[in-house]
Amino acid sequence: MSINKVASFYPFVLSIIIAVFSILVGISLGSVTIPFSTVIDVFLSQFGIMQKPVDDTVINIIMEIRFPRVLLAFIVGGALAAAGAAFQGLLRNPLADPYTLGVSSGASLGAVTVLFFNITIPFFGILTLPLVSVITACLTLLAVISFTKMVEKNLAVHTIILTGIIFSSFLGALISLIIALSGEELRQIINWLLGSVSMRGWDFVKMILPFYAAGLLLLLANARELNAFAFGEEAAKHMGINVNRRKMIILIAASLLTGASVAVSGTIGFVGLVIPHITRLIWGPKHERLLPLAILNGGSFLVITDLLARTIIEPKELPVGVITSVIGAPIFALIFYSRSKRK
Repeated sequence: MSINKVASFYPFVLSIIIAVFSILVGISLGSVTIPFSTVIDVFLSQFGIMQKPVDDTVINIIMEIRFPRVLLAFIVGGALAAAGAAFQGLLRNPLADPYTLGVSSGASLGAVTVLFFNITIPFFGILTLPLVSVITACLTLLAVISFTKMVEKNLAVHTIILTGIIFSSFLGALISLIIALSGEELRQIINWLLGSVSMRGWDFVKMILPFYAAGLLLLLANARELNAFAFGEEAAKHMGINVNRRKMIILIAASLLTGASVAVSGTIGFVGLVIPHITRLIWGPKHERLLPLAILNGGSFLVITDLLARTIIEPKELPVGVITSVIGAPIFALIFYSRSKRK
């Protein structure tokens, strides 16, 4: 194997090691510290590879409380980072993130409505909130695209961004109105909007997985097209790419990931903005490499920030959205400052 091929695998190996370590740390640490060896023993016994005696209470803590929470955090972080990388590549704007098109505001409005009116759909129970959030996120995307087509049929990038800002502002105003009218539901609504993966369980992992898999497969399948979009839409056309069709597929995939993530975890900012940006600076802009690395790094980042959220002022717990913003904003400000100095 050539040196170049070995070097091309290095970032993936490094990111996978960091991801595995972050997951083990996320499961191990908490109000009750569980050694890495015990965590590994539990996993091996669950898969029938090796049977070792482990206390049932420890098994329950790992498999029913911490592992689903850590796994959900990893999935949400990876989804937001992949969506951010796609939006930044498609819109050719390093400041773009999963909330550019107002999809996050649409998903948030759906969730806030469920909480405010205490809606429960028969047969879905606790999954009513994420289900309604995904539906309203998809409806928001359809509304943004439809309005953009009315204004400019070729779906120009700047028109999509402006339309997304308009819809995001309007939906944000509706959310504020519901918050102003809420009574006993206020605390629950605010806590959800701040973002958290606490007390979600396996049901929410199962809820996001189909959207996660579909969104990632679509984005990875269009990695070459995202590379072409970096040179502009005209250049992409000359390369034989159906610009409008590919643009729609990428927008739908990234919005699906965003909507599903917001549906199960609330609003978690800066993951989709900072992680793709840092990954691009370190490993380059090619999306065949950028997308999978962003998924791994975004997942690891959210697992670690969630760990901080639940341990930094233990026994109380902070919303993970607060931690990501506190960490992400200064990092992005530093990156933005250093880029401006190099120009």
